[in-house]
Amino acid sequence: MKPEINVEKENEELYEEHHYTADPGQEPMRVDKFLLNKMESITRNKLQNGIKDGFVSVNGKKIKANHKVKPGDKILVRWKKTWRTPATLPEDIPLDIRYEDDDVMVVYKPSGMIVHPGIGNYSGTIVNALMYYLNGTELIESEHERPGIVHRIDKNTTGLLVIGKTEQAMSHLAKQFFDHTVERRYRALVWGYVDNDEGTITGHIDRHQRNRKLRCVYPEGDRGKHAVTHYKVLKRYGYVTLIECQLETGRTHQIRVHFQHIGHPLFGDIEYGGDRIVKGTVFTKYRRFVNNCFQVMPYQALHAFSLGFKHPKTEERIYLEAPLPDNFKEVLDRWDRYTEGRLKK
Repeated sequence: MKPEINVEKENEELYEEHHYTADPGQEPMRVDKFLLNKMESITRNKLQNGIKDGFVSVNGKKIKANHKVKPGDKILVRWKKTWRTPATLPEDIPLDIRYEDDDVMVVYKPSGMIVHPGIGNYSGTIVNALMYYLNGTELIESEHERPGIVHRIDKNTTGLLVIGKTEQAMSHLAKQFFDHTVERRYRALVWGYVDNDEGTITGHIDRHQRNRKLRCVYPEGDRGKHAVTHYKVLKRYGYVTLIECQLETGRTHQIRVHFQHIGHPLFGDIEYGGDRIVKGTVFTKYRRFVNNCFQVMPYQALHAFSLGFKHPKTEERIYLEAPLPDNFKEVLDRWDRYTEGRLKK
């Protein structure tokens, strides 16, 4: 019997749900053994770790590996998606490692680097680098196509990314992302004067109906997934505002889409309308100034500034911060100089 699969877009589209119903004549059987007979390409160790970390439920309740499945039981397995592409090859790409132990590592992703391979981008990714760096570990030996990856950030977004170095660590971290207990803060420069010192943006996010590469906010209940972004203003530059965002959910392009939706697209965001003058004067000097800023940072002004999570083995809280990249700081310095004596800060 093949499972009915409902692919979840939660947590950067990395998860899927497998639903099983035990037959009326099912004899009592341990749930791990039951699932081993149903699921392809999975080890008993990986399955038991998944059960321990709460990814398996029976009739809506969390269970242990020795739970006995009975006739009519409904089993839900919420699992990390697996991909099989021949393109994922190890590459000796230097990783900017900000923290590492036997179970996890946190790396800094620069702009222009993609987290995992996809159409048109089969090399030079974080995954290619991890395939090389983690060579010989259980994660590579088990033929994970995306070893260690439990979340991602956009190609041109800079900042921190946590990597699970073992099956157990990946499962534990994935559960934290699914439960929204990972603390993620971003710094972003947005167009316009953001009136409120702090606020919350709520809006369902799904693919754009005309451009499948983009996302769009839809009326609640219409389509898409619930998404929540909290923000506070760090500094106002008149025509642009520096903000800090905290994600409650982790939808694709969430910050970029939410701020475009409320009329404040990210500065320099080519895909969501931030790569043109949205606010400001019509004077040539101002246009030249903005275009020079775009040249300094030719992509969206978004940086994954901090990351906090529970260590999968010690349960200790790990928290790291990454300063803004130099070109982001230069753009802010330029706005500082431009607004000095012109606009209220």
